[in-house]
Amino acid sequence: MHLPHGTLKQEFVKKWIMGLQRCKFSNKNMSIFERKKAIKLSADTAMASARKGLTCWSRALISNPDRPVPTTTRRASSACKKIVKRSRRIRRTAKCGAARKGQITRSIAQCLVRKRTQILKSLIPGGEFMNEVCLIEETLDYITSLRVQVDVMRSLASASARASEPHN
Repeated sequence: MHLPHGTLKQEFVKKWIMGLQRCKFSNKNMSIFERKKAIKLSADTAMASARKGLTCWSRALISNPDRPVPTTTRRASSACKKIVKRSRRIRRTAKCGAARKGQITRSIAQCLVRKRTQILKSLIPGGEFMNEVCLIEETLDYITSLRVQVDVMRSLASASARASEPHN
């Protein structure tokens, strides 16, 4: 299922260049936001097609390329904070024996896992249709692919910066 890191990077660059060539960046009226959106869309599509439909997330991106790929939101982090606060409140109010505390702890853990699984499903393209085991495997593959995307973009940015420096 996994391509070697270098091969995935080469495949991504090839597909991304093809996608960027298809974009119309020559339009002078295109705003920075529109350019950013077009670059991100072509990068996501290139990464998904580099995976050749072997993963659920890549098939989800290819089938619906206009779907915005979510980033970590304040809403997700505030939800986690609320869960922690709630669990502290429950612990303080629980004055029963050890068996009762074990049940409370277990229910808090189950609630945390359920909430975080829902957040993860919303972050991974196509994640809402996956079971927990598949979700973890797809998340690992998606993270690897995003890391490749970031590496390529960083290399491109540093090469561009070096090229624009004045030569002595």
